[in-house]
Amino acid sequence: MSASAVVRPSSSQPSQPVQPTPRRSPWRARLRPLFMAAPIVILLAVMLIYPVGQLLLLSIRGESGFTFAEYQRLFASSVYVEVLLITLKVSLYTTFFAVLTGYPIAYRLSTLSGARKQRLLFWLLLSFWTSFLVRTFAWVVLLGRNGVVNRTLLDLGLIDQPLSLLYSFPAVVLGMVHALMPLAVLTMLSVMENIDRRLPSAASTLGARPGTVFWRVYFPLSLPGVAAGALMVFVTAIGFFITPTLLGGRHETMITQLIIDQVMQALNWGFAGAISVLLLAVVLVVFFVYDRMVGLSTMAGGAGDAKAGKRRGGWSRSLGEKVLATLGSATDLLLHVLPRHKGEQGDGPLLRVVVFLLVVFLAAPALLMIPMSFDSASGLAWPPKGFSLQWYQQIWDSPLWMQAVTRSMLVGIGAGLLSMLVGTPAAFLLVRGGMRGKSAMLAFVLAPIVVPRMILAVGVFYFFAKVGLVGSSVGLTLAHTVVAVPYVVITMMAVLRNYDTRLDLAAYSLGARPWATLRRVTFPILGAGLLSSFLFAFATSFDELTIALFTSGGLSTTLPKQFWDEITMQISPVIAAVSTCLFLFIAALIWVAERLRRRSLAT
Repeated sequence: MSASAVVRPSSSQPSQPVQPTPRRSPWRARLRPLFMAAPIVILLAVMLIYPVGQLLLLSIRGESGFTFAEYQRLFASSVYVEVLLITLKVSLYTTFFAVLTGYPIAYRLSTLSGARKQRLLFWLLLSFWTSFLVRTFAWVVLLGRNGVVNRTLLDLGLIDQPLSLLYSFPAVVLGMVHALMPLAVLTMLSVMENIDRRLPSAASTLGARPGTVFWRVYFPLSLPGVAAGALMVFVTAIGFFITPTLLGGRHETMITQLIIDQVMQALNWGFAGAISVLLLAVVLVVFFVYDRMVGLSTMAGGAGDAKAGKRRGGWSRSLGEKVLATLGSATDLLLHVLPRHKGEQGDGPLLRVVVFLLVVFLAAPALLMIPMSFDSASGLAWPPKGFSLQWYQQIWDSPLWMQAVTRSMLVGIGAGLLSMLVGTPAAFLLVRGGMRGKSAMLAFVLAPIVVPRMILAVGVFYFFAKVGLVGSSVGLTLAHTVVAVPYVVITMMAVLRNYDTRLDLAAYSLGARPWATLRRVTFPILGAGLLSSFLFAFATSFDELTIALFTSGGLSTTLPKQFWDEITMQISPVIAAVSTCLFLFIAALIWVAERLRRRSLAT
């Protein structure tokens, strides 16, 4: 019998007088939000604010006191300034193309419903959660001299010799766009799903043509989502190091690679701190400009800040309207040439073809690893030759790989459970609590997503070195909890917003106390959402490399760290076998989490 059946009285019974919710003393009511916020505040203060603050202080602390020598060194050489410019260039190109190519997917997702939407969303989430290492390694195989692209071009007779596609600026941008496009889609989708569909329909009713309706009505309403998606992609791209390291050459070095070199090779904490300050300053400036131009409320799916809109000025709005009018007219001319399609709005054949090709672009590189993992040859070449399970057997027989899998599983389970214990009370507080400053609290909770992961990793490494947690599973679990807990809070907030609070009130009316109501009614109904949030936190920890690169230790590493070490030393079919296992494992997690989420929302 379900919990809702227990607390709902039968209609055939005489109605009972509704008892009021149990009263609490004023001081307990004021302390309750503090107790609910305390776990996540303590965690982030100890594992985020303090380590990052210590790292930043190292940049101005010398043997004789405060000094700016590290900053003078940073700007004295043109090499570091050039690396910063390259970082900004790569991040801007990545942001532009990720948003441009992600917009059609987000738009189509916002128009779909039912099974079709769930299928498309599954492939998008699969691309989002598939390891960056797997996806980047797939591009190494695709673009290599004996890779799929070169072999296909040679077989078609389009080229006489293999092209040098790897270790170039286009390869880095291509890999980063592929990695970050799902993030752009999910961020834009949160805004597009809240757009009132009656507005474009009203414009069509008044005689506006489809292209004009899109560019003059729908697109301006979706701009907050576009801006939020661009911000998230840019902030993530500026802290990237996996893709530039594997796909780029020495001319595509990014600023995070300098931080790794200063910590791992030169042991120069002060200079690493100065570079981190520079990186963090760029991120904060971007956020400040974003707030002035658009408004930070769009990060939560809002419609934007009216004051920010006024600051843009009338001339810019007038210019924007002229540009949108021109785009609308051009689109109408194009649609007039194409075959007409009768169907629901936004579901034309051209859009479906574009979205299909983009989804293939997202999924194909990782899927490519599956046939190559069964190759009987010793090298990664296309097409595969023969069929063999030797590479999977080699993983099973390797103590290094099995220890890495075991440690990643244990750390992931620990981080998932701890994230649930810390993040669930914070989600309850943000959704149901009557505290002031919820926006500031939410921004604090999401700080691990905003702060570049490399800065967090180096700061935690320095902190762990002082307290003796480097190489320990406990330390790694705590660090992974910091980056996983925002996903738990976001997931549980979405579940709680769809929870019928009348069930709790019914339990109160039947005499249940708050703790009994929470244990017997609320948690059983939210069980699917809790498990879903645990799986997302587990997947975040299981795929985390940046923190593990510094703090996991050399004797027993995590699976991403072992994967990284193997790639940097050699490229073999073993990596393809590991990639296949990771891809299938994440696919299973996404499938289970999505079923649990839908079950929770339907409860």
